[in-house]
Amino acid sequence: MPHAPRRRSPRLTGRGRLAVLTAGLLAAVAVAVTVVLLRPDGESPRDLGSLTVPEGRRATQVYALADQALGLTEGTTRQAAKDTRLALPAAADGNPEGYLFPATYPLDESTTPATLLAFMADTADERFREAGLDAGARRLGLSAYQAVILASIVQAEADTPADMGKVARVIHNRLDQDRALEMDSTLNYALGRTSLDTTHEETRTDSPYNTYARRGLPPTPIGNPGEQALRAALDPPAGEWLYFVTVRPGDTRFSEDYAEHRAHVEEFNRERAAEGGG
Repeated sequence: MPHAPRRRSPRLTGRGRLAVLTAGLLAAVAVAVTVVLLRPDGESPRDLGSLTVPEGRRATQVYALADQALGLTEGTTRQAAKDTRLALPAAADGNPEGYLFPATYPLDESTTPATLLAFMADTADERFREAGLDAGARRLGLSAYQAVILASIVQAEADTPADMGKVARVIHNRLDQDRALEMDSTLNYALGRTSLDTTHEETRTDSPYNTYARRGLPPTPIGNPGEQALRAALDPPAGEWLYFVTVRPGDTRFSEDYAEHRAHVEEFNRERAAEGGG
């Protein structure tokens, strides 16, 4: 968010609920289960339940969730991500960040970190194609990979699904005007944290993910966006907004004028102080 931290309460997904399997994903799951159900002895593998990957989680968080769900030693899935050839674009250079699609995945005793990660990446490829990623990115003058990067910022910054389109428009407007994005979410990614507060000293952090100090998009996605964030990134509403701040949960203010934005930031700061947060 340009120039000020945002308030956000913790939630399981960017939409405030568990990821829900859509009809298309249900079909994908059904196919995947068919592939892994058979064992050499003809018996069905034992069902181990499922793993839900919430929208916006970073790859490191997905690895930890997978290790826990599969009962593996911490770091096992992270290593598998390095050792497994996944369906990723060349621009990703083997980094699956952004392509571990948020959804609910079935698990059984035949599931390994490699097969699970491959399922996530294949699902991302399918869902992104359905959302028109390639054509939408070209229309905006972006590569497909850049569009996923942008969507990951939208996922991290938007307080509600209804805000995603406007957040995407702010990012596009700032890129079009060659302004620094000044997004706390990208700086948090550089620092390996999540925080509402960004100090002036932190905005001088030497990192390609510091969009206060560097213009343009960061070099990779900063999390794993869902389809709604991607669609917002590809087709944002018209508007001249350059700033936004979430004054309180569910109340994000978008502004064209910096003075108006500063007034909203001051209201945000008063809200935090009244709650003992600042």
